[in-house]
Amino acid sequence: MVVNPEISALTALVITIGAEMIHSRRIKNIAILSFGPSALPSSWARIAPAIRCLALSLGIWGLTTLLTIQPKVLKAQAVDPDEIRHIVIVLDVSPSMKIKDAGEGGVKRRRERAFELMESFFKRVRVEQMRLSLIAVYNGAKPVVVDTKDAEVVRNFLDGMDMYTAFEAGKTHLFDGLNLAAEISSEWRQDSTTIVLLSDGDTVPSTGIPKMPRSVNGILVIGVGDPIKGTFLDGQNSKQDASTLRQIALRLNGTYHDGNVKHIPSETISSLVSVEEKSALEKMTRREYALIAIGISALVLASLPFILNSFGTQWRVGIRSNSDSKK
Repeated sequence: MVVNPEISALTALVITIGAEMIHSRRIKNIAILSFGPSALPSSWARIAPAIRCLALSLGIWGLTTLLTIQPKVLKAQAVDPDEIRHIVIVLDVSPSMKIKDAGEGGVKRRRERAFELMESFFKRVRVEQMRLSLIAVYNGAKPVVVDTKDAEVVRNFLDGMDMYTAFEAGKTHLFDGLNLAAEISSEWRQDSTTIVLLSDGDTVPSTGIPKMPRSVNGILVIGVGDPIKGTFLDGQNSKQDASTLRQIALRLNGTYHDGNVKHIPSETISSLVSVEEKSALEKMTRREYALIAIGISALVLASLPFILNSFGTQWRVGIRSNSDSKK
């Protein structure tokens, strides 16, 4: 049998009104005994029958609503699909990223510094809200992890794993990694993706800037390596090419950060990956409204008799008023 909560509540309201009318006629017969010579209750108590009718109908609606809706299974740290953020990390894995000139005092390898920056990043976001992807870029680009919930998988690859051996030796092509990031994220929800590029620099062509899909609403370009003093590698002076990385960020309407010594500012992270969560009121469903209705109904029906007994009339048996005593 299909139960309609609204019809059930309306039926309960009609029946309760009828019962209150019968009860009201009975009270009139003993009104003087109940309320004294005036035969009238306190003015506010005259609306008690209406309050009872509404409270009972509200409770019936709540109970029948819970009876008809699908039970809700609560999961720990459940995330609304509309609040999921996709983070695509484009990591430069070229041999120059193994040069030791990064961090405070230049004692860390550039790859180690990149790992530290992302560790700090992960600590300041809701990881359970994130879906992580990792793209390795050198002389080309390869997807390593795509849209995983497990941050540990990404950490393992970031933590010093040499991936340049998967590529042929050559020049670094960061645009290949950005193009692959755009391709991977093209099917995701609009404004749900942030791309983080970690590199020590590259020569950037004047044309062929990657076109980002509607899903991407933030790009962060992070530079590692000493931007002033270079280190020779294969006959070339390698240092963080800050001007090139800043140019990439500018052409992509993104943000550049020199991460060689300083961590990513919290304001930058918040602006890129923060999710505008629904308010508690917006998250409420028919189930929550039904539970509130049942709670209000139970509270009113349970407390009303005590309130009426204490404040339903000003007349008290055996207690004479001041006017009566003067007489």
